[in-house]
Amino acid sequence: MSGRVLVGVKRVIDYAVKIRVKPDNTGVVTDGVKHSMNPFCEIAVEEAVKLKEKKLVKEVVAVSCGPQQSQETIRTALAMGADRGIHVEVSGKDYETLGPLQVSKIMAALAKKEDAQIIILGKQAIDDDCNQTGQMTAALLDWPQGTFASEVTLDGDKIKVVREIDGGLETIKINTPAVLTADLRLNTPRYATLPNIMKAKKKKIANVKPADLGVNLTSKLEVLRVEDPPQRQAGMKVETVEDLVGKLKESGKV
Repeated sequence: MSGRVLVGVKRVIDYAVKIRVKPDNTGVVTDGVKHSMNPFCEIAVEEAVKLKEKKLVKEVVAVSCGPQQSQETIRTALAMGADRGIHVEVSGKDYETLGPLQVSKIMAALAKKEDAQIIILGKQAIDDDCNQTGQMTAALLDWPQGTFASEVTLDGDKIKVVREIDGGLETIKINTPAVLTADLRLNTPRYATLPNIMKAKKKKIANVKPADLGVNLTSKLEVLRVEDPPQRQAGMKVETVEDLVGKLKESGKV
């Protein structure tokens, strides 16, 4: 197969940053906070680039939805080996309410416009942990899906996917075009080298708006309140099993 691969790359607060809730409890603080590419999206990019290196696909296109800063995330994907980028510009209130369904509509519209054969996404983002975009995109396109992929093998117009499930590993074979979502053990993403970072600056990033794709970003979900998780109380040590049972009874646990 010599088709085109679309890869979703989401800009998220860096995994090493301590999250702070806004004083008005409407969300988390993002201003002045380090952002980076969602780790599962990095795995998706790596898999797409590997497919191209094996000459199984002809082009890798990185897609990100968000404000102007999302282009930095696309540049990272380009430095890793993607051929070009598409920035779907979403800002203001629309960005605050942007969810998996809206992103799925955008990805589905782009897949048709770009005549893509495969869409590869991270299985979930580390900010909202939704794990919905891949499944919704497949449903909107009526394409087969291979989610939680830990191994992907292309064979003509079919894809063998080894999936990580609760009971172990499940192997499926699906037809293309298809949607795949990358699990943690699919691969180890490469680091972008300085020469490739410089080359990425010359690669093209197209700028489109959701309206250009015929996508309505109206959300039916409303976030009522965001709060910090409750503080964990200090534990205590006991000398004997009898002491443990006594403490549990005192606290009403047994």
